[in-house]
Amino acid sequence: MPYSGLITLEQFIVDQQSLYKDAGGSLSKIFRSLELAAKMVNRDVRKAGLVDILGNQGSTNVQGEEQKKLDVIANDIFIQALSRSGEVSVVLSEENDDAYFVPGAENEKYVVAIDPLDGSSNIDVNASIGTIFSIYRRPNPQRDASTEDCLQKGKHQVAAGYFIYGSSTMLVYTTGVGVNGFTLDDNIQEFCLSHPNIEIPEDGKIYSVNEGNLASFPEPYQQYLAYCKEKDKATFRPYSARYIGSLIADFHRNLLKGGVFLYPPTQSAPKGKLRLMYECNPMAFLVEQAGGAAHTGEERILQVAPSELHQRVPVIMGSKNMVQKVLEFVEQSSLTTANL
Repeated sequence: MPYSGLITLEQFIVDQQSLYKDAGGSLSKIFRSLELAAKMVNRDVRKAGLVDILGNQGSTNVQGEEQKKLDVIANDIFIQALSRSGEVSVVLSEENDDAYFVPGAENEKYVVAIDPLDGSSNIDVNASIGTIFSIYRRPNPQRDASTEDCLQKGKHQVAAGYFIYGSSTMLVYTTGVGVNGFTLDDNIQEFCLSHPNIEIPEDGKIYSVNEGNLASFPEPYQQYLAYCKEKDKATFRPYSARYIGSLIADFHRNLLKGGVFLYPPTQSAPKGKLRLMYECNPMAFLVEQAGGAAHTGEERILQVAPSELHQRVPVIMGSKNMVQKVLEFVEQSSLTTANL
């Protein structure tokens, strides 16, 4: 790409500033902090095999999951960067038990929720991983920040996005006026607009789910997966199964190519496995802004009222028509049960 045609992230945000209610440029400062942190994490991811930052940390997070060394490094980098932004009162992290209240920033306007390194189980095998973030405006910045500020429905997000550290490093984000993607140019160390106005296809040919758990899925999900494997030229079935085991990688592929991502309730995880605040809300905001849909099987994800910081929910997310098809199986099962 000729450099004369590049639009950097900072230029793009300045140009788009008038489209969202942020006259003071607060979101711009938060994005600069996120961008800097992502570049630092990207640097560490790229050199992970050369220095002693692969492997397990020897500790577990609040979900009881074993932390990788890079999990802890990324968590520290993002919290420090956001704390220095001068705009963030509270940082929520999937890696921390409790909310982090930024010292001296009790009356700043924003809360940021992050999954510092999504897909970290893939770190040691060099598969795609990433960082997911979500930004909320505090309802009442005049009073000191509290946990109540953090437990907002996803529909109240003012921005959300993710950085994906793959064959190239990308940022995909929304401020509620569409979805745009930026690729990191290693030569100039700037995120440059590469995927403007991303729209997810209404239909797709990909389903992403851990079929190793198939036997413990509720029956309607089993029925839908059987439907995906049936031969039918009119609906381009059977569909292709694609599952990396990293939400950010599966979501990114489906966002660009069309598809549906599923994480149903299971016997071992009856409320699902993915975290509402750190994974589901930001991805739901993104996919809806791109023309897709995101649902729990009972309600739209962005309508879920969180009751705790690390709440989990089931997920049906992706191309609008594919999500609707899954919901048809779920709703038909509910009607059948109600009539028994």
